[in-house]
Amino acid sequence: MNAIALIRNRAMKSIRTILISSRNSSPFLSTPANSGHAPPIASNSPRPRFNHHQPLQMYRIKGIAQKVFGLPYSNFAPLTMPFILITSNRDVSTFKVRNCSTSVESRGHDNNFERIYVQGGMNNVKPLVVESSHEDVTDERNLGGEVNVSVGKSKWEVSDVEKQAWKLLQGAVVTYCGNPVGTVAANDPGDKLPLNYDQVFLRDFIPSALAFLLRGESEIVKNFLLHTLQLQSWEKTVDCYSPGQGLMPASFKVRTVALDEDKREEVLDPDFGESAIGRVAPVDSGLWWIILLRAYGKLTGDCSLQERADVQTGLKMILNLCLTDGFDMFPSLLVTDGSCMIDRRMGIHGHPLEIQALFYSALRCSREMLVVTEGTDNLIRAINNRLSALSFHIREYYWVDMKKMNEIYRYKTEEYSMDAINKFNIYPEQIPPWLMDWIPEEGGYLIGNLQPAHMDFRFFTLGNLWSIVSSLGTPRQNQATLNLIEAKWDDLVGHMPLKICYPALDNEEWRITTGSDPKNTPWSYHNGGSWPTLLWQFTLACIKMGRTELAQKAVALAEKRLPVDSWPEYYDTRTGKFIGKQARMYQTWTIAGFLTSKMLLKDPETASRLFWEEDYELLDICVCGLSKNGRKRCSRGAARSQILV
Repeated sequence: MNAIALIRNRAMKSIRTILISSRNSSPFLSTPANSGHAPPIASNSPRPRFNHHQPLQMYRIKGIAQKVFGLPYSNFAPLTMPFILITSNRDVSTFKVRNCSTSVESRGHDNNFERIYVQGGMNNVKPLVVESSHEDVTDERNLGGEVNVSVGKSKWEVSDVEKQAWKLLQGAVVTYCGNPVGTVAANDPGDKLPLNYDQVFLRDFIPSALAFLLRGESEIVKNFLLHTLQLQSWEKTVDCYSPGQGLMPASFKVRTVALDEDKREEVLDPDFGESAIGRVAPVDSGLWWIILLRAYGKLTGDCSLQERADVQTGLKMILNLCLTDGFDMFPSLLVTDGSCMIDRRMGIHGHPLEIQALFYSALRCSREMLVVTEGTDNLIRAINNRLSALSFHIREYYWVDMKKMNEIYRYKTEEYSMDAINKFNIYPEQIPPWLMDWIPEEGGYLIGNLQPAHMDFRFFTLGNLWSIVSSLGTPRQNQATLNLIEAKWDDLVGHMPLKICYPALDNEEWRITTGSDPKNTPWSYHNGGSWPTLLWQFTLACIKMGRTELAQKAVALAEKRLPVDSWPEYYDTRTGKFIGKQARMYQTWTIAGFLTSKMLLKDPETASRLFWEEDYELLDICVCGLSKNGRKRCSRGAARSQILV
């Protein structure tokens, strides 16, 4: 009965602001002060489509919740500080308050505080984090602390290499207020200048998260999803300009700061791109967050996390940011160079395949996870329309094989017509000489980029693999992509899987495109380097298409070299023979990618929860209106017939 009063009394000793509760019946508000249980949701409240009860949440995200949900401001209790109150179990009546924060107060005597964000612009308030003391008995409790690899949990035989990898992965775990929240990018003991490799990157954590989930350890993934969700609402500014709301950070770091002479506190210090090389916003971070949120539900069977109001709000904020209308004529996302895994200048600005594949996947995830209400009808309709347009655009215009190459070779240019065949005015002279003899008869792939008068014919591995996983490509295209990888194994795999892109830029093209980047020299780093972390995406794609022998071959190759080479970040040279000249050792997503690949191969049935099959309903969605105005017949009928063959 006195739980709330006890919290208030304890909180008053460490903070200056009192949590104000409300008796409003909205599901966004707190429980009544005289009750230890969540009140029943009103009968006229919109119900989620999930077969689970909707937990009670209290949150504040800079007033954005009101805008996203279309609720008046009066529906929210007056708040004087940012906080999150979560009760995911109706039987929980005991709570604990931690002296932890995701923001810090400005202090004149400590210059280090000047570079750490203050959430919501509140300079003298720390957020109160109130969470359930209920412990999930299935979660691991040794993460981030003393290494103890519980091999007995595995259903399969574990090799010595896997045991070593698990110890390294657990040694890379980062804790925040005593709980695991992610893994550092690299844990190289010989690295004296870690730069930002000692931070938790959103994209880097994905294979780590999957490895933990496949092993039955979900706590670290849940904590990661919720803490990065909190960071989403922070102020982010570069030269007095702020990006759109909904942007997820590229990374974050747990810092310990001094509050008083004898008191210290842990804080989360995020980077939204304002500290990154080139000051580029991480477009892929929010997309990976959505994909991981779905994977969490699929692998744990717990959809309550997706149902939470704060998670639904964060999901809608990312979608609103991605679906905002602009000047572009294409359904693909327009981004700048360096906004994804290739985070340095490599000539991928425009509509890179990697972003489109992740975007398509995130839209399909969101359609599954959004709670259906009257307020989400327009958003779901926009998602369906974008999915349909994007899949058609990529399948029709990004795909190249021998037949398509011959069509481009004979293109006429300067066509001004609704019936133009060369819609993007591509000049046949753009076809690079290497491609003529490289592409196999029975294979094909999705090109790296498409813009007016420009096709980037480089093979980008992540974009092509994730197009298979998400079914962005047609079934025939997906098989042809794996055919190409098999036929060009020496080029794309060589001594270490897998090339991040092929071929490398060199000579004058390298100088102009990269700006003479000394890290992206030919066949190194992003410019044709070999990245072992891509192994798990390759494995997932192979399992989906029934080509597990290719994945097993690649995993066996990596298993021989990675532990001997100290698990490097990437490999150099045309065939991936040398360790990268600036590669960090004990790179976490190299380790996690290997472990995830091994577990996926041992349990293909579980792996099937992580990919998508062809969605034939999307083929019937068309909002172009061409059939109504009589100007031109929609070309999707022909595309649909090709897919169904």
